[in-house]
Amino acid sequence: MVVDQLLNFNFAAVFALIGASFYVVTYYMKTMVPLRIVGIIANLFFLAYGYFYPSYPTVVLYLGILPINIFRLIEMQRLIRQVRDSSSTDQSMDWLKPFMTKRTYKKGDVLFRKNERAHEMFYVVTGKFLVSEIGVTIPAGQVFGELGLLAPENRRTSSVECVESGAVLTITYDKVQELYFQNPTFGFYFLRLTTERLLQNITRLETMLAQRELAAGASAAPAPAPERKPAKRAEA
Repeated sequence: MVVDQLLNFNFAAVFALIGASFYVVTYYMKTMVPLRIVGIIANLFFLAYGYFYPSYPTVVLYLGILPINIFRLIEMQRLIRQVRDSSSTDQSMDWLKPFMTKRTYKKGDVLFRKNERAHEMFYVVTGKFLVSEIGVTIPAGQVFGELGLLAPENRRTSSVECVESGAVLTITYDKVQELYFQNPTFGFYFLRLTTERLLQNITRLETMLAQRELAAGASAAPAPAPERKPAKRAEA
């Protein structure tokens, strides 16, 4: 009996030491996925420690923490996979929906004005929204307001108003930055998506400018001279 208790204590001490070592390592992890993996390993060793010691409150504690770490790890891996798929196919931002909150607007509501401080981006669920300065309509399924995250002093580059009542999903820049720093892969693909959207905006503006120049050139062209009829000869 005493021997069994000593063996259990020795096992418990070893598991506790290993678990504590992994726990200390988590403080040096800079990204979320490795942190969760190391945290799960530490949880397992602390569970073993609680079982062999025995310390049932410790077992209950880490049985509660373990599924949380596993869930967060799966959630982050799913997010990374969805971001990668999105960036390789289209500009869908469905991967951000779990981190966004819903908001509704009526026709005529102004979401934000040019040069205002920006702190969130939007995903259109229903309705239509108009970028006032360039006359571009934003339909359902599109994202806007993300450029404010990269703009100097986080200023809005244009104004947006609701032209057809609908709903949007919003996410704060703080949350976007949190996701960025949690995993470098997320940050890379988010910047890639943002860059592609910026290039789309530049292309659209260049097209509009070319159309305006053509219209201005056509209106400035001189009108054709009226056709001159030959003078009739006087009869003798």
